[in-house]
Amino acid sequence: MKKIKYQLFYSDEVYSHLSSIDKKYWPLIKKKIEEQLIDGPDSETKNRKPLSNPPIDDRWELRFGPQNCFRVFYKIDYVHNEVIILAIGTKIKEKLYIGQKEIKL
Repeated sequence: MKKIKYQLFYSDEVYSHLSSIDKKYWPLIKKKIEEQLIDGPDSETKNRKPLSNPPIDDRWELRFGPQNCFRVFYKIDYVHNEVIILAIGTKIKEKLYIGQKEIKL
């Protein structure tokens, strides 16, 4: 059975989120997004899972990086075989930051 490949799209906000992350991590972030989300973005793993109580269905979280500090939030469009990256943030201890904002968990 042939695996479906998904196209990646980034919401406009993602670029402002990246500006608060050290540029040295940008290649790692890009690489992990491509590795993990082009094939099987809806396969649950230790570091990739659906959000338990999302405000809108089909939102997922991908964790990676040093101490799993990076978070990528995305949704899947099965009709068009697309993954839409909604937000990229960092988790430091018990706090999640997306861009300059602290997000309540």
